[in-house]
Amino acid sequence: QVQLVESAGGLVQAGESLRLSCAASGETSSMYRMGWFRQAPGKEREFVAAITWSSGSTYYADSVKGRFTISRDIAKNTQYLQMNSLQPEDTAVYYCAADKGLRNLVTIMAYGMDDWGKGTLVTVSS
Repeated sequence: QVQLVESAGGLVQAGESLRLSCAASGETSSMYRMGWFRQAPGKEREFVAAITWSSGSTYYADSVKGRFTISRDIAKNTQYLQMNSLQPEDTAVYYCAADKGLRNLVTIMAYGMDDWGKGTLVTVSS
């Protein structure tokens, strides 16, 4: 199992930026992908972004493409989510996740990954 700890989120104004980080520990050798999901109040959890751990290939939800950037530092077992041009609709609890690669990307985008952090709240005011 992989343990995941997100950095603190925060309150920002619309148009501002915020960077989240997520440190992995435990069975990190099993990680094939890492990613971010979010859940807004009253809504279902949704996929935000993912990164293939070895190659660095990235994938984004259409709603964040061009504004968010996912990256990773292999030596630190840490992934990042740089969020620019934040909008009120980006307000959500953001969850860090890790996946073993046993399911395809479409499946994990819909159903989530194998291991999860506790989540961190990002609030964007208008």
